[in-house]
Amino acid sequence: MPKKPKLKTPNWILEGYDSEEEYNKKEGIKTKKKGGKTFKLRVCPKCQSDEVKVILGGEEGRGSKGWECKKCKWIGQSIEEKELTEDEFMKYLDKKGEPVN
Repeated sequence: MPKKPKLKTPNWILEGYDSEEEYNKKEGIKTKKKGGKTFKLRVCPKCQSDEVKVILGGEEGRGSKGWECKKCKWIGQSIEEKELTEDEFMKYLDKKGEPVN
């Protein structure tokens, strides 16, 4: 059985801040979560198409070799992810012409 990695103490505790929000504010880190339900959309970095598929490889499909765009035939590791709210996602589906149940 492989060893589990040790947990690391967060930087905001090591630097003596009382809360993570206070640390983020002082360091200028913005972590704003969108309210409500969010959807992640993967798009091709070359043509911005959402017709991307994961390429499986290795023994019996174990492991991933990257991503492939079905539209422009791009193959690579770095895929763009867009985070959309429910309203933005519904507008995207309407624009694309997908049926919504």
